[in-house]
Amino acid sequence: MQWMSTQPASTRGWLQRSGFRPESGRWVVLPADGGDNRVIVGTGSGPLEPQQLLWLAAALGDRLPAGDYALARECGDARDELFAVGWALGGYRFTRYRSSAEAPMLPRLRRPRAAVPRNIAAAASANALARDLINTPANDLGPAELEAAALAMAARAGGTATVISGTRLAAEFPLVAAVGQGSSRSPRLIELRFARSGAPRVALVGKGVCFDTGGLDIKQAAGMLLMKKDMGGAACALGLAEQLRLLDVPVDLRVLIPAVENSVGGNAFRPGDVWRSRKGLTVEIGNTDAEGRLVLADALQAASEEKPDLLIDFATLTGAARVALGPELPPLYGGDAALVAELVQVSNAEADPLWPMPLWNGYEDELASRIADLNNAPASGMAGSVTAALFLRRFVADPARWLHLDIYGWNARERPGRPAGAEAQGIRALSAWLRRRYG
Repeated sequence: MQWMSTQPASTRGWLQRSGFRPESGRWVVLPADGGDNRVIVGTGSGPLEPQQLLWLAAALGDRLPAGDYALARECGDARDELFAVGWALGGYRFTRYRSSAEAPMLPRLRRPRAAVPRNIAAAASANALARDLINTPANDLGPAELEAAALAMAARAGGTATVISGTRLAAEFPLVAAVGQGSSRSPRLIELRFARSGAPRVALVGKGVCFDTGGLDIKQAAGMLLMKKDMGGAACALGLAEQLRLLDVPVDLRVLIPAVENSVGGNAFRPGDVWRSRKGLTVEIGNTDAEGRLVLADALQAASEEKPDLLIDFATLTGAARVALGPELPPLYGGDAALVAELVQVSNAEADPLWPMPLWNGYEDELASRIADLNNAPASGMAGSVTAALFLRRFVADPARWLHLDIYGWNARERPGRPAGAEAQGIRALSAWLRRRYG
């Protein structure tokens, strides 16, 4: 390698004795030689893609010995900020339930000159908020606790909040009330507003199912194990709202979170029930484990009533999305192909990837019911992520201004910068895209 040939013999000898290879992600600390310690990091044979750069930086921010570090050679462009963001993400720790309160000693990166401090801080804060909420077990995060977290975020960011529950919820958001009625922890609709007169109106909707047993169509034990994360859509919507506010993106922002627990009980909604939605469409319950689209339907309808310039929803919605694309690549749906393509391009540059999926009209008949306007769970089981998106589209007034992210919100395996547990998906991509779109 060319770089190696320019190094002194002592450096070349140390690297050879260490068995170092310049593969992406490998690193070695060189012994001090009367000056600062140096870390040699392998980047592979070609230029690093944004995804590789981000997680390489996260690995260093996670694994290097405690101390102060700086890039020996800065790129002087957006890559430096992406590296700094990755380093910050690598420092995430979820320590709420650890007996030891001692904060871990983490390496510190001197900010590259091309990196904007508040951009890095906002990305890290939004990511940590979403991850902390998803990681919190359901005994400590039910609908009431999710409400408290949302209200706290609104207070920090200068917003206002309204919470609808009880008989008013049943009257105005009947599908939300139906899904949550089997739990002793009452359902609610949480609405946050960050008003900005004259600015483009953006509405965010996040699925807030704080735990999902599957209801009377109960899940097996393995399927229920991770269901504390079924409020991951709400967590990511709150994270995005926080990042937009920290960066002062000029939008008139509204956030809607239907917060429920889908439980088994004598008052639980049943397969075969028919419920009337906020929109007036009746829905036959084909499966109580397809509850996420029900609570989102009422929230999307409420968001549509104010005719926002953009309507974006996050939801841990379907296992079919994981079968199709795996846990790291959330499907992205929208009624305007150009809008979807624009966001996908930004998501790749931000190393927060999304993948375009079709709203295939040929599958509309899968939603048919013999006795109601819609069935919430197509019997065929095919194209589950697509048919779920088509169901949601029925409750969106203007699909050309709507985007739907079917996220997973979880890392199943331990990797540097991506500890096993919660993952925030789509937040950085949408934040960057909205900043470009609205200034």
